[in-house]
Amino acid sequence: MSIQEDSLDFSLISDLFLAHGSLQSPSFLDGRLCAQIALTDLSPEAWLDEVCSALGVDEPSDRDAAAQLLEWRKRTEDRLSASELGYEPLIPDDIYSISEQAQGLKDWCLGFCEVLSEVESDVRDQWPFALKEALEDVNTLCGIETDLDNTAENENDLFALTEHARMAAMLLYTQQHPGQPDVEQVDENDPEVTRH
Repeated sequence: MSIQEDSLDFSLISDLFLAHGSLQSPSFLDGRLCAQIALTDLSPEAWLDEVCSALGVDEPSDRDAAAQLLEWRKRTEDRLSASELGYEPLIPDDIYSISEQAQGLKDWCLGFCEVLSEVESDVRDQWPFALKEALEDVNTLCGIETDLDNTAENENDLFALTEHARMAAMLLYTQQHPGQPDVEQVDENDPEVTRH
C-alpha cells in the first residue's frame, strides 16, 4: 500500500512503533537516519535492519509497515538532496506540548550526534569551519532543557533551535555529496582553504 508523503509524520511513526511493541523515539532514529544518509547513503535494506533492531523485532510486522519504514527513508533522502531545502526533522508537531516537542528535538540531536561520533577524525578535519561549528551547535542541543511551559516565547525559541538543527543537517549533506562546486574545489592539503 502506498502512503501519502504528507501523512508520514511523528504520530504515524510513533503508532507504527507501538504496533511493534516499542516505545523507542521516532525522533532519535530520524536523527540517525538523517546523519547516515548525509554521510554514507544508507541503503533501504540497512535501514530496515536498523529499525527492526531498534524495535526488537526480526522484521516489520507486515508489508504495509515495511512500506512505511522505507518511505520514511526515501522521503528523508529526497528532501535532503532537493534544491528546495525541504528537509524537516521528524519531531512532535504543534499538537504536542512544547515539552514533548523539545524532547523530540533533543532525541533527534542525540541520534544525529551518535552517528557523527563514529566519523573518523581525518574526515572531520577536512570539513569547513562553518560545518564544524553548525555540528557543534547540534551537539550542544543534546542537552536542551525539555521541561518547558507552553508559552509563545518558548515556542519561538524551539522553532529557531529546530531550524538550526535542520540547516546543519542539510549543510552536512551538501558537504559530503559531489555536485557542489565549492566542495569539489577544496584542496585537502591546504589548511587555509575554509571558504570560497
